[in-house]
Amino acid sequence: MSKDRDRTVYRRPDGKWANKRNDSSRASNVHDTQKAAENAARRMLRHQGGGELTTMGRNGRIRSKDTIQPGADPYPPRDTEH
Repeated sequence: MSKDRDRTVYRRPDGKWANKRNDSSRASNVHDTQKAAENAARRMLRHQGGGELTTMGRNGRIRSKDTIQPGADPYPPRDTEH
């Protein structure tokens, strides 16, 4: 699995939520809510063949990480978050 196809959802300084591919310099799209940005990132990851979705919280720290299929997760999650 290529790291550059992974995506990150983070909060911009203007308060909007961005969905950005990790190898890109600009956000793919911008949303009013974190949930909308996460859903868009999941759709894009599924369409491009899977990858890792990282969601940052309001404080800039990693809030959640999830492998979107068909990406191969060598260490599948043992928690019940997703």
